[in-house]
Amino acid sequence: MTIDEILDLMDDMLDNASPVMFNSKKVTIEVDKMREFIDNMRYNMPPEIKRAKETLADRAKIIADANKKAEEIVAKAEERAKILVANDAITKKAREIANDITAQAYKMDREIKNALSQNMSEMLEMTERALIRNLNDIRETKLAVKEAAKPKKK
Repeated sequence: MTIDEILDLMDDMLDNASPVMFNSKKVTIEVDKMREFIDNMRYNMPPEIKRAKETLADRAKIIADANKKAEEIVAKAEERAKILVANDAITKKAREIANDITAQAYKMDREIKNALSQNMSEMLEMTERALIRNLNDIRETKLAVKEAAKPKKK
């Protein structure tokens, strides 16, 4: 069942609901039936939204892994630099190597974060487009239902 079909059923439920006594703008509906419709909408959510949620959930893990890897690289660089410093003849070279490794680690960290940010932006853009399409479909369906409910002029 598509979201549009579920929305049609919800509209029908509202159209056929009994008005509340002394208030024509309020109606009584079956709560369980409405919850069932809402659950069906959640179940039939477009895959782009599900993927975006998964991507957002993975984002923190990816960043944490990237930071951990960068810290490990820096720690290895520092450890290697300490070993190299022990020998006076290569102290200068060790510092250069350590600085290069540290710079590479920070560069790699930036590249990973930039790639993640770009990927997130693309996923969110796709999700936004899907949601806009769905919202436009809902609005069109809602207008069509309202038009269909209007009395026909003779």
